[in-house]
Amino acid sequence: MPAPAPKFFLLDAMAFIYRAHFALRKYPRLNTKGMNTGAILGFTNTLVEVIQKEKPTHIAVAFDKAANTWRHQRYPSYKAHRLAQPEEISAAIPYIKSILEAFRIPVLESEGYEADDILGTLACRAAEAGSTVYLMTPDKDFAQLVNASVYLYKPAFMGQGVAILGEQEVLAQWGITRVEQVQDILGLRGDPVDNIPGIPSVGPKTAQRLIQQFGSLENVLAHADQLTGKLREQVTQYAQQGILSKELATIHKDVPLAFDWVQNPYRGPDRDQLSALFQELEFRSLAKRVLGEAHPASATVPDPKPTTPQSTTRQLPTASDPKPVEAPPPLATIYTTAHQYHLIDTPELRQDLIRYLQLQDTLCLDTETTGLDPHQAALVGIAWSYYPGEAYYVPVPTDEAQARAIVQAFKGVLENPQICKVGHNLKYDSCVLYRYGIELAPPFFDTMLAHYLVAPDKPHNLSAVAEEYLHYQPLPIEALIGRKGATQSSMRDVPAATIKEYAAEDADITLQLKKKLEEAIRQAHLQRLFYEIELPLVRVLTAMECQGVQIDTRLLQEIATGWEQELHTLVQAIHTQAGRSFNIDSPKQLGTLLFDELKLVPNPKKTQSGQYATSELVLTSLAKKHTLVAKILDYRALKKLKSTYVDALPSLLSPWDGRVHTSYNQMVVVTGRLSSSYPNLQNIPIRTARGRHIRKAFVPSSPDHVLMSADYAQVELRIMAAFAQDPTMLAAFRLGEDVHAATASKLFKVPIASVDESMRRRAKTANFGIIYGISPFGLAQRLSISRAEASQIIQAYFTEFAAIKIYIDNTIEQARADGYVTTLLGRRKYLRDIHAKNATVRGFAERNAINAPIQGTAAEIIKMAMIQIYDWLQQQNMQAQMIMQVHDELVFDVPKAEVAVLQAEIPRLMSSTWLPGVSMVASVGVGSDWLAAH
Repeated sequence: MPAPAPKFFLLDAMAFIYRAHFALRKYPRLNTKGMNTGAILGFTNTLVEVIQKEKPTHIAVAFDKAANTWRHQRYPSYKAHRLAQPEEISAAIPYIKSILEAFRIPVLESEGYEADDILGTLACRAAEAGSTVYLMTPDKDFAQLVNASVYLYKPAFMGQGVAILGEQEVLAQWGITRVEQVQDILGLRGDPVDNIPGIPSVGPKTAQRLIQQFGSLENVLAHADQLTGKLREQVTQYAQQGILSKELATIHKDVPLAFDWVQNPYRGPDRDQLSALFQELEFRSLAKRVLGEAHPASATVPDPKPTTPQSTTRQLPTASDPKPVEAPPPLATIYTTAHQYHLIDTPELRQDLIRYLQLQDTLCLDTETTGLDPHQAALVGIAWSYYPGEAYYVPVPTDEAQARAIVQAFKGVLENPQICKVGHNLKYDSCVLYRYGIELAPPFFDTMLAHYLVAPDKPHNLSAVAEEYLHYQPLPIEALIGRKGATQSSMRDVPAATIKEYAAEDADITLQLKKKLEEAIRQAHLQRLFYEIELPLVRVLTAMECQGVQIDTRLLQEIATGWEQELHTLVQAIHTQAGRSFNIDSPKQLGTLLFDELKLVPNPKKTQSGQYATSELVLTSLAKKHTLVAKILDYRALKKLKSTYVDALPSLLSPWDGRVHTSYNQMVVVTGRLSSSYPNLQNIPIRTARGRHIRKAFVPSSPDHVLMSADYAQVELRIMAAFAQDPTMLAAFRLGEDVHAATASKLFKVPIASVDESMRRRAKTANFGIIYGISPFGLAQRLSISRAEASQIIQAYFTEFAAIKIYIDNTIEQARADGYVTTLLGRRKYLRDIHAKNATVRGFAERNAINAPIQGTAAEIIKMAMIQIYDWLQQQNMQAQMIMQVHDELVFDVPKAEVAVLQAEIPRLMSSTWLPGVSMVASVGVGSDWLAAH
């Protein structure tokens, strides 16, 4: 029997490194040294997956070199728009090369050529020698190399399975008859990612049509006279540019490589070398999957520094340990794990379940609903679990009365203060149940909230947490209702027996996660933050969200009418000043006016697509150059306010009670601040007349009520003073002085009585700027002064408030040592860029090191106040309700008869939170709407 053909996998290294980096950028994976290992882990996982699943006989990986290639020589602007390589990728590459060396996989590089050319050359050689070749890359350009023996291999990614493309798939995908026509299409349409120009006005569909008609780029150019209109003009004018573009897009297949792939079959890793690397990078799960349960780590770790290659290739060492990579065990699933999930769909079964639930000290619940908004969605069912591997699903009918009756039967369980209720995002379940007459009673344990505290930079969805702690992959909801989009169905349409498996599994897995995350909270010393602040806050936020806020829709309609006219007037004024009409909302048309016609700056910035940048930041920098820009900014601000609030708020009124029910998010901002969504009530501006006008539309729930606003005074400055123990600032707060005037007195060497408004304004800007690590440049911009004068103010500030300077320096130094900073209660903010070589990136991390503990502690203080106020209102049987939280401000809906009591008690409760050496101060206002109360 003839031997099977070699199976040669060729990997495009940088494509997968970048893919892993950007896939995990929002949720970076940080080790205990503060290093972001996401790109390394993502690349290695991809490598292990292909080795284990595809079992290649040969494998090699190609890298780009830093130096320019033949393409840059032919076209100096090649890749000119590429952003600088992220520093985290630069740091990851040496480790990835060391991992490849430990796997005993050749790393191929060649001066003057890109990885594409290296892979193209090897693919041709191997195919000619009888190998089946798989080009492993997400890059579409490699389609030009596919033939009967060469395939494109796209690994699974972001829910998409493996895709293997042969000749027929490439021809169908590109709409061509010959694979080499890929080069012709690329030459015509260009490639903005690599800055290959192509022929202007020729997009993918036009390029495809031209190649289908004429067969090649050269034939298109030769028959340009058969084209019409603008296309004929462009093809004729840019013919040579099209030829050059095709050359740049063509992958070379004749790179002078000394590498002999035949003599380098894949023999498996150097286990000791790989184990040592995994240990250093803290890839414990990956080490177990690849190397087995207890493979000892080597005492030494390879130096992860790039070697200087002696030739264009790296030869494989002789295999001393030719063991293949062990197949990583797959994630456990509902199909591979023993379980008992029960459908509880009769009154008798429900009563039996309730009797068992009442005997438990801990149980897990998970609601299934028709949507994601807990204030709009209807309940479909509730899953319960109190023993690992067992769970129960109770379906709820569509009839409102019947549904409420079933839920009410569980009221004794859900409102029992002796039973700990466990959930994953328990506030959602609590809000849903509230509408069915249930006030979920503590104690609570929220696994999503616990994971947010333990690993703030990671994703917190149940699938991600289950995979991390249980090596388990729950059923995705898409398996029941399909992917997001127009065709996605509702959970109400899924049979109860099918929902049972999904919902019961969620409750079961969440219960199992509780034990793991309890230990994680303990090890991270986050018990007080979790059990005394974040968990009790769940009940407070539930009450606030379910209470909702009354909106004066008639006033909003009046505002909308007036603003519509104001927008019309602004548009006319802008067009008149511009000398012509244009679409103000079009970045392209706006850029043409500002930079081609008015020529406001000599070298305007452009976006990656080649258009002029017209962001708010760009326009703000130009506002002083031309009054037209100020009008455009005013137009944008007004239109955004109108669409975001004035137009949107009436559409968000709940059909249940006619109020707006925002969602307060505990697990979004890594510093611990609450955020608000649907709608975002925290972004309504207070410093502008228009923003204040919107606040007038927030009104009490009845004519017998008023709104009360309680606001902390200078909370972040007080925290800074307490952390730094600066005697001058502490004294100002203790004596009740105007701290900004006191600061100005110190900075400008005048008695406090002589401080004028200009001095106070500068001192106030400096006070708050210091908290955010402001630079002389930033202070100069805010105060409209010279950078030299700003430097003098900062220097004077640190002279007068020396303890604050010491605190800032010590905090940054500690952040460098630990890789993170902490708040008063121990919440961590990881700073993966604190050692960055790029000064701008490092400076941003240092400013975060200064601000995060202060902002996070401020968040903890107001959360403590919210809990204390909520408990006091409950204990005193007050009818007043806390209805909004906006950073340092709390808003209450208060019966007029209770106003006097709350005016005295709310400031007292808000001021009772503890900080060393400084007291908190809160002021209270009352009015007929939110603006009047502020």
